[in-house]
Amino acid sequence: MDSSLRLLAPDLSEHAVWKQRFRANKIRFARLAEANSQRGLVCCQAEGILQLHAWEVATETLRPVTRSAIGVWRGAIAARGDYIYFLKDDQGDETGHYHRIPFTGGDPEDITPDLPAYGSFSLTENLTGQFIGLTLSADSGFQGYIIERSADGSLGKPHCIWQSDRRSYGPKFSYDGAIAVFATTERTGTNATSLVAVQVASGEVIAELWQPDVDISPVCFEPQREATRFLATTDASGFTRPLIWNVADGTHQIIDRPDLEGDIGPWDWSTSGKLLLCRYAQAQQQLYYYHLEQSAFKAIAHPSGSIGSGFFDRDDRVLITVSNPAHAGSLFALERDKKITLSNLLTVDSAPPCQPWRSITFPTNDGTEIQAWLATPSGSSPFPTILHTHGGPSAAMTEAYSPSAQAWLDHGFAWISVNYRGSTTFGKNFERAIWGQLGQLEVDDMVAARSWLVENGIAHPQQILLTGASYGGYLTLQALGRVPDLWAGGMAEVAIADWFLMYEDQSPMMQAVQHNFFKGTPDETPEAHRIASPITYAEHVKAPILVIQGCNDTRCPAPQMEAYETRLKALGKSIQVHWFEAGHVAGDMEQAIAHQSLKLQFATQVLSNLIA
Repeated sequence: MDSSLRLLAPDLSEHAVWKQRFRANKIRFARLAEANSQRGLVCCQAEGILQLHAWEVATETLRPVTRSAIGVWRGAIAARGDYIYFLKDDQGDETGHYHRIPFTGGDPEDITPDLPAYGSFSLTENLTGQFIGLTLSADSGFQGYIIERSADGSLGKPHCIWQSDRRSYGPKFSYDGAIAVFATTERTGTNATSLVAVQVASGEVIAELWQPDVDISPVCFEPQREATRFLATTDASGFTRPLIWNVADGTHQIIDRPDLEGDIGPWDWSTSGKLLLCRYAQAQQQLYYYHLEQSAFKAIAHPSGSIGSGFFDRDDRVLITVSNPAHAGSLFALERDKKITLSNLLTVDSAPPCQPWRSITFPTNDGTEIQAWLATPSGSSPFPTILHTHGGPSAAMTEAYSPSAQAWLDHGFAWISVNYRGSTTFGKNFERAIWGQLGQLEVDDMVAARSWLVENGIAHPQQILLTGASYGGYLTLQALGRVPDLWAGGMAEVAIADWFLMYEDQSPMMQAVQHNFFKGTPDETPEAHRIASPITYAEHVKAPILVIQGCNDTRCPAPQMEAYETRLKALGKSIQVHWFEAGHVAGDMEQAIAHQSLKLQFATQVLSNLIA
């Protein structure tokens, strides 16, 4: 082996620069109450753990309303701003009951006390605040419930107006709450959704919008009384485009600019008829106003980086959350072509300097162009290198703040994150190429990234390690087994190792997702599940493995990872599994620092052993 490799011992001191980046007060999301622009909801880690905060806009103050020991990273604010909602679960297992807390503070109140525990990723109110809508997943399938709110805030009993065996979510309400639109995979039988409009009073389905092999996803109703126009997205052309559906007469209109490459997704609809659009091209974003009356696009000047969310707070102003490799995330107001930071409270603490990323592309084995983000440390190449894959797979890595990436760069590693086939924002064909054959094309793309790194003199060919979380952790294990000679080691977080056992133990929501990705259950498509499972390739694994897994994870449950660990140890393979007391998403930054410490020590030891 090349003994010239310059290994830096991990800096594990309390005040290490890389730890300071994890502790920066990152804003995960911010949003305003739809009918009260003086109140908002912010999710940030002001005290080291992600919590929901009530945001008093006029006084520019944030006040924590949740106090979870493991963090809260999802929530909603009532239309009038009087309550904040969140799913209260057991140690991060994402199964429990929705609770609400008064905006001004108080004790959490269970809003569905008579229902059994459930999973859910969606809760909304209509603009008048009269109705709460939520879709729940349980063993019996997916149910869309409505809860009526009286003027004094008291709640009626939940009643079900939508039910399906297939993955569903929503609803999105019309202004007065008379109509609720749900998204469902019932028509397509894949992960592509269609829309169903339901009359809230009767539960009657009054309209549907669907096309075979087309994903139609919901955004919002026009924010006007008695409006029946609904904003959605469609990928009928091969790329995401805005669509306006008139629920009353069934007509629909697709908004397009053929000269603009990539996906164009609608984010919000103003009271005066403007749309806020976000264009994704090669994992980079650009915001636009779209004037419905003039059918005109207008680019909006905004900071570079990853835009996490955006919405109108009044007709001529947009609020966005932005992060980039140098900044953990701030809330900006965009007014015409001006950029104004709202307040210091909504700007993160200053993080230590970071290395920039750059976008690269390279061909995979069949000529498909793959985009990735690359960052290199100080010094001359070639470097030991970390090849990262994002979770999802229906997601994309954008130019975001990543303390983990910067920690590797601080210690002399190059870092690359690959937007493999299956990633969103590169077109429908790119995203759906993996459906029914998970873990094959993605690994090909990782191999192509490795070849590009070596051919361009960036990476030592024997000193490339894999890492990723969730689906990225799965791809780490899959690549270590399918092409074992290419990697020095792998670090997988909250990962998938056996799709068969996954299906047995995961939540109903995730069972539905798995069914759609594989076009059947493990019993219906056993060969596809076998080929896709890292445990299938256990005997081929050569490189050492570190796994970091949550004990209470219902997306990637513990039993399937325990089986993988047992199998590898029986074969005499090198595997370490670190278990932590939480679920799939970690909201505690000290826990994230501990996990990064484990990875730094593991990678350094692996490479030291190669040199020895």
